[in-house]
Amino acid sequence: MDRARPSLAIDAALVERLLVQFLREEVTHVGFGKVVLGVSGGIDSAVVASLAARALGPANVIGVLLPYRESNPQSEAHGKLLCESIGVPHARVDISEMADAYISREPTMDRTRRGNVLARCRMIVLYDRAAAERALVLGTSNKTELLLGYTTQFGDSASALNPIGDLYKNQLYQLARHLKIPEALVTKAPSADLFEGQTDEADLGFTYEAVDRLLFLLVDERYSEDDLAAAGFEREFVRKIVARISATQFKRVPPIIAKLSQRTVNQDFRYLRDWGR
Repeated sequence: MDRARPSLAIDAALVERLLVQFLREEVTHVGFGKVVLGVSGGIDSAVVASLAARALGPANVIGVLLPYRESNPQSEAHGKLLCESIGVPHARVDISEMADAYISREPTMDRTRRGNVLARCRMIVLYDRAAAERALVLGTSNKTELLLGYTTQFGDSASALNPIGDLYKNQLYQLARHLKIPEALVTKAPSADLFEGQTDEADLGFTYEAVDRLLFLLVDERYSEDDLAAAGFEREFVRKIVARISATQFKRVPPIIAKLSQRTVNQDFRYLRDWGR
């Protein structure tokens, strides 16, 4: 295979400028001046909060800490550290009572269902806070998570704008270091903090480093299975990831509307986000 070796390296300064401009334009163009996001203490929300502070000014970015009673206290501490380091005001809303009101009614609920409940409770709070502040909700899911379906539909995947959805996890680390995100957030193991000891890579069954390289070649460079095998990937791993991308496509598109007329919303009646303004 005669191809130049593709790289996940980014020009972090250029990416920062593009995403700051994206946020500034897309927020203000539709008549808003503030944004709200969940600050988890992880790298994804840290990068989004930092970009938003640069785009709109720290006072116009509202970080919300959303602990559950079993959350790792370190997550909340790191969330506060991030907000204080970039001057973003933050609020704390404990979701334990609202989540447990439902969880307690479902004694057979497994970890996956429980995690989805927590993610959706957090999004209820964020959208309500956005309504109170007349703000837009920012998404914090990266490209790796979106492609793998490692998100909760209408939970952590919900947002009005997502500035990092086209950046792989590996690329987010590069941007985070450029933005001078506190080192404690950059070096810890990624975790959705849905239960004690949970980590993303343990859930997924592979490392972000390995899957990012594969996803970049598969999606961005359009490598075939044979190309990927020649690049050193095990065919079983390739097929596992391809199957996962295919199986979670429903999470990446709007809900399907049954077509009964000549102009169906999201099929024939399709306009840009700022149509009519």
